[in-house]
Amino acid sequence: MINRITVENFKSLKKADVSVSNLNLLMGLNGMGKSSFLQSLLLLMQSDYLEERMVNLNGTLVQIGQGKDAYYQFAEGKNITLGLCINEQHYFSWQLPYMSDKEILLAVSGFSKEQMAIFRENTNKFQYISAERIGPRDIYDTSSVMVIDKKKIGILGEFAAFFIEIFGLDYIVSEQLSHTNAVSTKLIHQLNAWMQEISPGVLINTKYVSGANKVILDYQFELTKERTNAFRSKNVGFGITYVLPVVLALLTAENDKIIIIENPESHVHPRGQAELGKLIALAASSGAQLFIETHSDHILNGIRAAVKENHIDRSKVNVMYFDKKTTDKEQFTTITQIRIDKNGALSDYPKNFLDEWSNQLSKLIL
Repeated sequence: MINRITVENFKSLKKADVSVSNLNLLMGLNGMGKSSFLQSLLLLMQSDYLEERMVNLNGTLVQIGQGKDAYYQFAEGKNITLGLCINEQHYFSWQLPYMSDKEILLAVSGFSKEQMAIFRENTNKFQYISAERIGPRDIYDTSSVMVIDKKKIGILGEFAAFFIEIFGLDYIVSEQLSHTNAVSTKLIHQLNAWMQEISPGVLINTKYVSGANKVILDYQFELTKERTNAFRSKNVGFGITYVLPVVLALLTAENDKIIIIENPESHVHPRGQAELGKLIALAASSGAQLFIETHSDHILNGIRAAVKENHIDRSKVNVMYFDKKTTDKEQFTTITQIRIDKNGALSDYPKNFLDEWSNQLSKLIL
């Protein structure tokens, strides 16, 4: 597991040095540096040629552009630094000189074959779900390499339907993540149970179309004793399909797996968001390490409730609030780390963190 992340002179991150845990929640107003923090991890994950002292700015996970797009503009000639501490014993620090018009960063220090072997060994189980995801479609893509070989859902959730088709009846969800209302611990039954917290009664169906090498995804809804007819995904609420890869990624959490999810709450009702918060907490308690970027108070409160209800130990939860400091000469991201006590109470309440409800309510009662 990653224990500490340091980032210097990368985008808005002048200097960030934070301890991280199993569940790391990134919160803050738009444009405060949350995505930049995640991108520092994604750059390392997507750089297949780390042994050649190279970090790719543009790859399968993130596209930064050129060196000038990655560099903190007030750094005055200093290197970009990316550092990780893994399992409290392996520390990596990559020094990456700024090259304005290049699409790579070449390290001047911090690389060795031994280090890279340790880094890859500890980060090979990895899933990233971006803020932009695949919505309802008539038919979905397949990939035997990504799904069957690598057990990936796809950055956009584009292989979620195929993943369900392949592993729905074979993959067993861990006990920590099991929903009490599910028929069994098989993935499809657990997926249905958790999705019903978002859309009551929903049932997921997939069908492989061999001639086209595609997958059809549709939905039914439970009646008292029967089911409705099947509905195409385009004819069901947009949020159901949009959140499906998020729930799937969380249910396939396992020990030492790193999962990064951006805006899991998109298009989901507040009640469903709170249940996602609980599932996120359960996924982290299973031994996975999660980095969740969110704007949802409901996600946070679902996690807080999970702490109080002993679904996850409070020491495994790390809330990071991102803000920016502006002076006469520069502007840079600041990160406040917030802890949760055993009753779900927060250690700090920075300005603009959880006060919008009160702000709007005060306008209504005046």
